[in-house]
Amino acid sequence: MEGLSISHANLVVYVHPSQSKNVRMAILRQLSALLFKYDETFDAAVLGYQFDILDKTAKILSGIHPYFGVRIKAKLLTLSPKPDMLLEGKVVKLTRDSIHVIVMGFSSAIIAREDIRGEFKYRHKHGKESYVSRTDKHHVIKEGGMIRFAVKR
Repeated sequence: MEGLSISHANLVVYVHPSQSKNVRMAILRQLSALLFKYDETFDAAVLGYQFDILDKTAKILSGIHPYFGVRIKAKLLTLSPKPDMLLEGKVVKLTRDSIHVIVMGFSSAIIAREDIRGEFKYRHKHGKESYVSRTDKHHVIKEGGMIRFAVKR
């Protein structure tokens, strides 16, 4: 899928001394906090990771908070959609003014009325909402269906 990429990064994770008995678990907790959120450092949402600890020794930071820095090498799976990129998602809601989509099971997108192709006409029948193509009556966008769309911004 477009927008998915694997990034390699050398990172320093700061661990509190109380976590020194299980440094790997402390690193997992901090990396897990990055998951499924946009991160400016990577200019993307982090979807998954693998890591290796580079050194068996850590550098203790001086100051009020006595954390120690652990150097790791991480492999990150990221999602960074750009304008005009094609994405695919599941339709979760339809209104007269928009189509709401979930991409990859976690990220939401909204397609506004002005961005829906003119060939589609909104229809509300028997309590069900849909967009039906004017040229092909079998081409229907409805809740639960999958659609492919271009990223605008």
